[in-house]
Amino acid sequence: MKKGTSGIGGVDRRAMLKGMGGLGLAVAGAGILGMPRGASAAETLNYMCWEGYNAPSILDPFQKQKDVSISVDLITDSAGGFAKLAAGASKDFDLVSSDSPWIARMGPAGICRYIDDKDFADQYAEFYPQFRAPFTPLQFEGKATGLPTRWGWVGPTVNTKFDKLETWSSYAPVFDAAYKDKICLLDWGDWPIMPLALYAGVNPYVELDQPALDEVRKVLRAAFKNTRAIVADLAIAQKGLIDGSFRALIGGGTYATSSLRMKGHDYIQSIVPEPKNGLKQGIIWMEATGLIANDRDSKVAADFLKYIVSPEVAKQLSITEATCNLVPNAKTEALFSDAEKKALQMDYMWTAWDNSHFHTVAPNIDDMLAIWQEELAAR
Repeated sequence: MKKGTSGIGGVDRRAMLKGMGGLGLAVAGAGILGMPRGASAAETLNYMCWEGYNAPSILDPFQKQKDVSISVDLITDSAGGFAKLAAGASKDFDLVSSDSPWIARMGPAGICRYIDDKDFADQYAEFYPQFRAPFTPLQFEGKATGLPTRWGWVGPTVNTKFDKLETWSSYAPVFDAAYKDKICLLDWGDWPIMPLALYAGVNPYVELDQPALDEVRKVLRAAFKNTRAIVADLAIAQKGLIDGSFRALIGGGTYATSSLRMKGHDYIQSIVPEPKNGLKQGIIWMEATGLIANDRDSKVAADFLKYIVSPEVAKQLSITEATCNLVPNAKTEALFSDAEKKALQMDYMWTAWDNSHFHTVAPNIDDMLAIWQEELAAR
């Protein structure tokens, strides 16, 4: 998902995004792009990814095992990463980890090479059935772009010390005068828009006509009328949630929750409301990793793709300093402690899955983002 910050005590990703203009080059893990630290390595891989994928505990063992040096370009915006690759930078990269809608686009756009699912049969066999081949969200005309790597869901994030989960069987409290200024809307692009559109009875993942867009405007206007807390910084939002200033966060979901729960705040939970008039109210987000199409078509890059989804590495990727998230590999589940499973809300994950839409790039996302900005400016 499009992330904002790493949370309390972590690096502020939203601030980083603003400071770097969305396309800046950050360096972590192995070395600076074009200046590999391991100059004596037999091969160099250039890797564009979100933070967490660049953890030394993930990269270092692979570099040592394969005698390869990995240079990292840390992205802060999936759309910006796509634009950078599409503008010609793809020739400089071998791998990319980003939000799945953007990875899915990279196959048809010629940025990523399609993978043969048969070559990754062992990896698919370890995945939960929901992620096995053919995995539709990453397919285009029967061909797959990359493998899924991390996932979670978006619904209300609730502090159960101050509110009952049953209250959030719908998004109705967002518009309730009793909750005025007690709801925090995360200013994270499309993420707070989608759940509120669903509450309004609009499926944002299909082509929308003007009446449907008008409904999106109405629901955002009503939400803004009932709260002044429109927050981009996750650390501020999380602090307000913990101290009770906010009863719930909208637009962050498990990405905003699990790291808090891992630190002992297990009274913070992300749930998915009940379907409304037959329309599911939750959203599943997912990240994926793809192989860049270039003249090298490195076999070591393909080996890394298998490595990043392996049970042990997937656990490293699941629980990072920045955030904690679920992974597709079912075998990883056995490696989690009971406390880690609880923090990740694993007892609830398939309920959330069954009551959610899978996040894709919405056809009218530009229209909805414009409405958000217009209503935000007019409030």
